[in-house]
Amino acid sequence: MKVLISDYPDSMMPDHTLEIRTLVEGLGPDTVIDILPYADDARAEFYAHLADADALLTAFIPMDDEAQAAAANLKVISINATGYDNVDLAAATARGIGVCPVGEYCTWDVSESAIAYMCALNKHFKFYQREIDDDHKWDYAAAPQWPRLQDQTLGIVGFGKIGKCTARKAAGLVGRVIATDIAGDDAAFRALGVERVTPEGLFAQADIIVNHMNLTEGNVYYFNEAAFAAMERRPIFINLGRGLCVDEGALVAALDAGQLRAFGADVLYDETPDLASSPLVGRDNVMLTPHSAFYSSSSIEDLERLSCQNIVHYLKGEKDKVFKLVN
Repeated sequence: MKVLISDYPDSMMPDHTLEIRTLVEGLGPDTVIDILPYADDARAEFYAHLADADALLTAFIPMDDEAQAAAANLKVISINATGYDNVDLAAATARGIGVCPVGEYCTWDVSESAIAYMCALNKHFKFYQREIDDDHKWDYAAAPQWPRLQDQTLGIVGFGKIGKCTARKAAGLVGRVIATDIAGDDAAFRALGVERVTPEGLFAQADIIVNHMNLTEGNVYYFNEAAFAAMERRPIFINLGRGLCVDEGALVAALDAGQLRAFGADVLYDETPDLASSPLVGRDNVMLTPHSAFYSSSSIEDLERLSCQNIVHYLKGEKDKVFKLVN
């Protein structure tokens, strides 16, 4: 058996000890573990390593039809992330290649980040820190006055596991929680004291909007010029879903026009953004983190273990034990 561990260098785990141990213990001591930092301009090298691999462990490498065609022996793609929009699922299904994202490892961590963003943006932490570090100013009145969280309505877009966890955490902070989702029944909302509303209703009522949606064909650029124009209360907008859910050009225009009070994001269009030229960088009311909302010692251990166990179970024919198989 050969397992290829490959991804963009910035997305690779800093240490592969737990991954290697889990794979070797599960598949046997003769298992070949190939570790390759990936680059878009070196696809040929990636294809050469992939050609005889039984399994691929990655988070972000584009596994389109061409890449899968170069992997004659490939049986399973294990995604060490929750999203799998980098994989051509139809092509994988047609070729009999299983696709296994990790469905549950960082729910607590991402919802924790949602709360951190809410608090930091509403309390102007970035602005005050810059004033202190760069200008040595100690002036609380330099920032605009905004209501306390207790007097604001939180709107959650995407009421899955992470959305629900954020709602639970926020219940003691904000005055009201509303949410929208195309799936789920009303009882799940009521059980958490959350009012289910339409997207239009959420845009009209929310003072803070948090996106927790997975990316689908139907929600690319979900937050576009029309959506920002419909946000009546100049909300704080936080994107912890996927970068492509947001039209970044429309987002910048909304910030410039004052349609949004502030913006926070853990994801952008690109997993390796050109920050030097980004119009989002350098703004006092914008906070960005490098897709790190999931990041903790606990979540990393769970991620490495579960993603490798998925490979072990799939290759041993134990599909019922795979944490999440999407095809």
